[in-house]
Amino acid sequence: MNATEQTATPGDDEVPAEHEVPDELSLAGAFPEATREQWRELVTGVLRKAGRERLPDPVEDALRRTVATGVSVAPLYTADDAGDLPAAVGVPGLPPFVRGARPGLPDGDVPAGWDLRQRHAHPDVAVTREAIAADLDNGVTSLWLQVGEGAVPVAALGDVLADVYLDLAPVSVSGVGAGGGLGAAEALLSLVEGRTDLAPGGSLGLDPLGEQAASGEEQDLTGLADVARRAPAGWRTVVVDATVFADAGASAVEELGCSLAAGVAYLRALTDGGLSVDEAFAQLEFRYAASADQFTTIAGLRAARRLWDRVGEASGASPDARAQRQHAVTSSVMTTKRDPWVNMLRTTVACFAAGVGGADVVTVQPFDAALGLPDAFSRRIARNTQSLLVEEGSLARVLDPAGGSWYVESLTESLAQAAWAWFTEVERAGGLAAALSSGLVRDRLATAWDERAQRLATRRDAITGVSEFPNLAEKLPQRQPAADLHPTGGLPRVRAAQAFEELRDRADAAPDRPRVYLATIGPIARHTARATFAGNLFQAGGLEAPAGDGISGLADAGTTVACICGTDGDYVDSAAALAAELRTAGATQVWLAGKPSLGVDGVDGYVYAGCDALDVLQRVHEQLGVPA
Repeated sequence: MNATEQTATPGDDEVPAEHEVPDELSLAGAFPEATREQWRELVTGVLRKAGRERLPDPVEDALRRTVATGVSVAPLYTADDAGDLPAAVGVPGLPPFVRGARPGLPDGDVPAGWDLRQRHAHPDVAVTREAIAADLDNGVTSLWLQVGEGAVPVAALGDVLADVYLDLAPVSVSGVGAGGGLGAAEALLSLVEGRTDLAPGGSLGLDPLGEQAASGEEQDLTGLADVARRAPAGWRTVVVDATVFADAGASAVEELGCSLAAGVAYLRALTDGGLSVDEAFAQLEFRYAASADQFTTIAGLRAARRLWDRVGEASGASPDARAQRQHAVTSSVMTTKRDPWVNMLRTTVACFAAGVGGADVVTVQPFDAALGLPDAFSRRIARNTQSLLVEEGSLARVLDPAGGSWYVESLTESLAQAAWAWFTEVERAGGLAAALSSGLVRDRLATAWDERAQRLATRRDAITGVSEFPNLAEKLPQRQPAADLHPTGGLPRVRAAQAFEELRDRADAAPDRPRVYLATIGPIARHTARATFAGNLFQAGGLEAPAGDGISGLADAGTTVACICGTDGDYVDSAAALAAELRTAGATQVWLAGKPSLGVDGVDGYVYAGCDALDVLQRVHEQLGVPA
C-alpha cells in the first residue's frame, strides 16, 4: 500500500505520554539535588589527601583567593551568596547602570559594540600618520594621541591628523610632561576651532590630579570650567585616568576609590566655575585598567558605574547624566618583557573582560609595549584582537552577559562596598589632592602592592613565560626604544614581572650562564616530578638546571649550587648522605625539592609549591656571584 492509500487510525496524531514536552524543563531534573554540605565533604576529602590536616570552618575559606584589598573570592557560589542583588542592579541603560550605560536597541536590533580606540605616541610624524591610516582602514574607530616631549610633537598635531576625517573618527589626547595636559588640549582646540561637524566622543584629556599623582606636584583645577565651555559639542574635557593608580600597584579597590575621589574633585571645580551639575557630569570620562583577571575586571567596571551613579544621585544630577562613560585600557602592570608573545593572550582576556564588563571604549596595548615603540605587526594584532571579539566572537550582541551570575553579582557588590569605604576615607582626608600630598594614597597603594608582590614572589599569582615555564633560549623582538613619557616624583610605576625579569637580565649578562645542578635520587619515575618543578623554578631566575644521578654530574655542570630531587621516601634513606657528598664534591649551597617539614640535615633551604621563589633565586644568584 502506498502513501496515498494509507488510512488514518484513531490516535495516530497523539503523542505518547513519555514523549510529551513538559511546560518547564529542568536540566538537572533527572539527578538528585546536590547540597553545599555534600560539596564540602568531597572537598575536605581531597584536601586531606593533599596533606592538609588543619582545615578552616567552613572549608571554602581554605580555597579563597584574594583579588583586591579586602576582597576575596570563594570557590563556590550559589543563589544564597548573591541574595537580592540580581534584582537590585536594574537594567542596561538605566540607573544604577550596573548592567551598562547603553540601553538595548528597539525592534530586537543588537548593539553595535564598543568604540575601538588605539593609542599613538611615536614622535616621528610620518610614522604616526602611516600607523593612524592603517588603524582607521582596518577597524579602529577612534584615536588616542599622546602629545608632548618624546611623543607626538604638539606643533605637529595638525600634520598628524591631516588625513583623518574628524567628522567620522573622534580624537582623544593626553599631554606628556609638566603642563603637557593643557598644552595638548589647547593644540587640539585650535585645530578644531569653529567646526560643528566633529564626531562625538572626542576628549581633551585634561587630568590635573592624575598629573599630580604621577609627578608629586600640586595642580590647579580652577580653569577646567573655562576649557569645558570651549570644548566641541559631544566631547569630554576631563579624563579621570585611574590607570595611574593601577600602574602604581593599586588593586581594583584603590583604583575605583581614587577614581571616585578624582571625579568628585573635578565636579566641584567645574560647578564652582559656573557649570550646572549635569553639564559637569557630561565633561567627565573615566579610564580604567583591564587585566587578565577577567572576573575582577568585569565586576570592577560594573561596580564603578554603580558608584558613580551614587555620586550623581547625591549631587542632584539627573538620571540620564549619571551614566559613567568608561574607557578601558589593557593593563601595563600585567605586560611582560620576557616571552612577550604571551601578552597577546593576556590582552585578549583583558579585552574580553572589558567588553563583557560594559566599557564604552577599549584600547588594547600592543604585545611589545614593554619593549619599546610598537611596530606595524604588533599594532595590527592589537586592533584585530578587538575586531575578532566583536565581529567573529559576537561579544557585543548581548548586553551585560555576566549579569545574574551569583559570582559576578557578589563580586561586584564586594568591590563596590570596599571601594566606597576607601573613597570616603580619602574624602575625610580632605579630598584626593590632599590625600596625595599627605602620602595617604602612596602608603595605601604600597600596602596593596606589597600584598600582591608576595603572591607573585611565591608564585601563587603565576606569570606564564616568566615565573612559570620560562624559555631561556628565547630571542626577544627588537624594538625602537620609547621615551619615558611618565613624570617622576610621584607614585611609582610597577610591573608584575619586573623582579623576575631583573634576575633574568642579570643572569643573561653573566659571561657564562649560571647553573644549578639537580642531583636526582632513584629512577626517573620517582624523581621527575620534583626535578621538573625545581628546574622550572630556577629557570625563572635565568639559571640553567642540568640534572644527573646523585653527584655524578656536578663537576660537568660547572656550578657550586645543587638541588636534591626525589621522593619523601628517598629523602629519608639518602638525602642527608647525598647532601654531604655534594659538599665534599664542591657544592657550597645545597637545596632540597620538598617542604621544610622533611627536616633533612645538611641542606641550606627547600624549594616547594608556595615557597618564596624570589628569595630562593636571589640567594642562588648571590652564592654564584652573579653581578647585581
